[in-house]
Amino acid sequence: MDITQLRAVTPGCTETAFFDNAGSALHTENITRTVVDHLLLEARLGGYAAADREDDRVEAVYASVARLLNALPEEIALVDSATRAWDMAFHAIAFRPGDRILTSRSEYPSNGLAFLQAKERFGVSVEPIPDDEHGQVDLDALAELLGRGGVRLVAVNHVPTYDGLVQPAAGIGALARRAGALYLLDACQSAGQLPLDVREIGCHLLSAAGRKYLRGPRGTGFLYVDRELVTGLRPPMLDLRSATWTGPDTFEIRPDARRFETWERSVAGLLGLGAAVDEALALGLDPIRRRIDTVADRLRAGLSGLDGVRVHDRGRVRSGIVTFAKEGRDAQQLVDGLRAAGVTAMVSRPSSARFDLRAQKPVEVVRASVHYYNTDDELDRLLDGVAKL
Repeated sequence: MDITQLRAVTPGCTETAFFDNAGSALHTENITRTVVDHLLLEARLGGYAAADREDDRVEAVYASVARLLNALPEEIALVDSATRAWDMAFHAIAFRPGDRILTSRSEYPSNGLAFLQAKERFGVSVEPIPDDEHGQVDLDALAELLGRGGVRLVAVNHVPTYDGLVQPAAGIGALARRAGALYLLDACQSAGQLPLDVREIGCHLLSAAGRKYLRGPRGTGFLYVDRELVTGLRPPMLDLRSATWTGPDTFEIRPDARRFETWERSVAGLLGLGAAVDEALALGLDPIRRRIDTVADRLRAGLSGLDGVRVHDRGRVRSGIVTFAKEGRDAQQLVDGLRAAGVTAMVSRPSSARFDLRAQKPVEVVRASVHYYNTDDELDRLLDGVAKL
């Protein structure tokens, strides 16, 4: 992997040492140009005519995302965010009173709110799965919970936003399928940094964002739906893209994953997403993963060697998200000080994960999420900045 060349085509690398890839990563020139070129085409031809001209390129995005996930193009829906993808999948499930939902203790707040909404509407129960000694989903505990019966859905995030771990997604999938439960994997933080194979993972549904580790534009996301499952899921809302109005009081829903799409969407954004996915595929997800692991391991080691600094990451397997705190400084002070030194990181708040009931859970931490284009020099700038604050 030619890091010098990858940085040369990433203009943002000249602006800051960038460690917010779990939030919204830096675009390459190609991704930016793809989006802007289509906006300029819309300015010349109008949005509909421009979309018609680029129809084949938009279709190619489905194939690219399918390759990323080892799925079929008809199992892919392109939407405007990971949240929209997840919500469309979750709210399409026909919950009944007494159904059980199992989830992780580190679940994202948006997902947790949807669980509680389903509890209020349908009378389902929401049960966080205990963590193991590494902080990830305890597979033995999950098996025991599934064995009690009545589980309609297992829904977990693949990579939590605040503590650096990677959930055992394939192990969860094997147990869920054996028990006959649906499995929804939120891959918004893992798409683009980890290889994702939906057949190997065993999930029925997977949602992801374009803007994070895939380096795509904001306002893009995608949803995978197992083709064996799709016709049994009724989207919470329909329009003329997801369904056909066949008579005064009849309609037909599309038979593929595009039943979860809406008519109005950013074609420029979708083309940018396709460009980002193609770039990740060209580099290879295995080399990307190895590079991110190398950079993250060095950062954790460097932070652990600083006086008063504690790394809060957990997990047997860890991601490119590195979280830490410094004694005597709140997280926002650290982030502000780093930004003044030309280093971009973010504050993350584990306190917003209400299923995580650890007594020693930090209220907030600094989140430095690395990518393959981060260099040793940038790591040194971050470490030096933390040491001096």
